[in-house]
Amino acid sequence: MKIAIGADHAGFPLKEYLIKYLRERGHELVDVGTDSEQPVDYPDFAAAVAQKVVSGEAERGIVVCGSGVGASIAANKIPGIYAALCHDTYSGHQGVEHDNMNVLCLGCRVVGPALAVEIVDAFVGARFQTNEERHVRRHHKVLAIEQSGLKAQQ
Repeated sequence: MKIAIGADHAGFPLKEYLIKYLRERGHELVDVGTDSEQPVDYPDFAAAVAQKVVSGEAERGIVVCGSGVGASIAANKIPGIYAALCHDTYSGHQGVEHDNMNVLCLGCRVVGPALAVEIVDAFVGARFQTNEERHVRRHHKVLAIEQSGLKAQQ
């Protein structure tokens, strides 16, 4: 799977760990930065990951910041992005299977590398359950909310 990944300075160490882990498992990574622990702003990297996903340059995205909250908020501002903060494996796969989540947000100050790897495995291994009408119906309702928000901004 081709995965866009990015982090701010707080998430940098975990991002680097996840890149190595995912490459060892055969995934192709698009690293949008940052490249150090020098202070930067998380919205820049959340937006960069989100843009790679909506453009089709990546199938999914992962954004890491200190708590994961800011990254989630920022990524969700991009139409077509369904980002969620996950700190457990159930949410990591259920968010994809039921809600069509396409960007995983992690808080490196909340989860350690071992748990992060388990969450990422759950996220990457999951597929949206398009054969279940209730999930498709709900996703269409989310799309309608997104569209009404876009129209309201015009």
